[in-house]
Amino acid sequence: MPTGTTTSLAISDLASRVGETVTLRGWLYHWRKGGKIWFLVLRDGSGYLQAVVSKSECRRSAWNEATRATQESTLEVTGVVRADPRSPGGVELGVTDVKILDLCLDWPITPKEHGVDFLLSQRHLWLRSSKQVAI
Repeated sequence: MPTGTTTSLAISDLASRVGETVTLRGWLYHWRKGGKIWFLVLRDGSGYLQAVVSKSECRRSAWNEATRATQESTLEVTGVVRADPRSPGGVELGVTDVKILDLCLDWPITPKEHGVDFLLSQRHLWLRSSKQVAI
């Protein structure tokens, strides 16, 4: 059972919060859908987190916000931390609420091939890509 609510945690702090209801703020790194379940991958300065949004387990407004969010939108997500060894960091979030704090429109760097000149002109954004983070 969830115990207490903690606000503004870092993703890296979640492993010690299994079973608790938490609120996180971060950017939508990417998403994938599977019918009535959406998987949002959030990132903050400390790591990545898979947030599972189930249409049957959240309010309609939360579902609408989750499905409306775009890549690199700023989100505030509330839910219960669950242990999951398949997820980055060993935990995932069972989402109960989603709020879009800033909807990102026209994100210029998408998962496609870009030329070096373009990427250098967008360096402040390119640094967020997985390859650049690894370097």
